[in-house]
Amino acid sequence: GEGRRSYGRTTTASMPHRTVLTLRRPVGVAALLISFNTPLPNVAWKAFPSIFCGNGSVLKPSEHTPVSAWWFGRLCLEAGLPSGVLNVLQGLGPEAGGPLVDDPRVALVSFTGSAATGRAVAEAAGRRLAKTVLELGGKNALVVDDDADLDRAVEWTVASAFSNAGQRCAAASRIVVFDAVYDDFRARLAAAVPDVDEIGPVISEASLERILGAVESAREAGATVLCGGTRVGDRGWRVAPTVLEDVPADAPLACEELFGPVATLHRVAGLDDAVALANDSQYGLTAAIHTASVHRALRFAEQVEAGVVVVNAGTHGSEPHMGFGGVKQSGTGWKEAGVEALDVYSETRYVNLVVDPALA
Repeated sequence: GEGRRSYGRTTTASMPHRTVLTLRRPVGVAALLISFNTPLPNVAWKAFPSIFCGNGSVLKPSEHTPVSAWWFGRLCLEAGLPSGVLNVLQGLGPEAGGPLVDDPRVALVSFTGSAATGRAVAEAAGRRLAKTVLELGGKNALVVDDDADLDRAVEWTVASAFSNAGQRCAAASRIVVFDAVYDDFRARLAAAVPDVDEIGPVISEASLERILGAVESAREAGATVLCGGTRVGDRGWRVAPTVLEDVPADAPLACEELFGPVATLHRVAGLDDAVALANDSQYGLTAAIHTASVHRALRFAEQVEAGVVVVNAGTHGSEPHMGFGGVKQSGTGWKEAGVEALDVYSETRYVNLVVDPALA
């Protein structure tokens, strides 16, 4: 809907007979590099605002999910989009994504993916001062207060941690529970996790082996596997929904984005400790709190270091009209989606209109 509203503004100036206008203009050629985890939404997330703002767009999907982007390009042509406005480029990152990032004709690079790859993209694009938008990883905390509706908190924990096989940058991977309700919540969660109906596959065998290896390393270091921790069946790359406890806050499993259906349980004394643990991360994408107190909810929202905060629901689920993006290692601060996407995919031009009253 924002494609019809290219917001500008008119304001006054300090000198007489002068008015200042702002206009939005296209950036130029935009390189759109997307992740595999939700391929068609990721396409729409970048392609629509880029095109609506007037940019020539080159979309590079993940090599793991090429077909949805290809079909989207076909549908755009059938819908009447002029040839060349949207271009779909297939290939591996080094052979296709790398040249796009390096090409001086590309004015804007928008990348969604891991923090490690994002740093490489930022370094390459930064050498030529290209506008760079990064939406990177998360190690998102879901906090359960001692006055929370525990059944609802369990429901949202399961949805946030395990939907899409945990392959969400906004997945809840750290579940932070007040000591007063920890044992009760733990029992309810342990009963609910095995009932997860259908866990989808992770993206590759390498990903499956990496996830299971990380769980096993945590177990060897003293963590307790409360649920899961194994492969599901012998066909497909499915990991059982996994919950671990007794994982130190500074352990790799509690610090590094795993991108799989794995969550760690953490016990805290109260709100201050919950906020401190949530903020003890290199990431700052999303966070959630379950509480009956609006006072605690707003205090948490003010103090937690995250771009998106949710009260009494999951860490994922932002809607298209809402700006989305994180702080710290979760991104560069630009917000995609919502009206904020206009700032990503357009540049603001300031027009100084000076009137001579004598010629009126």
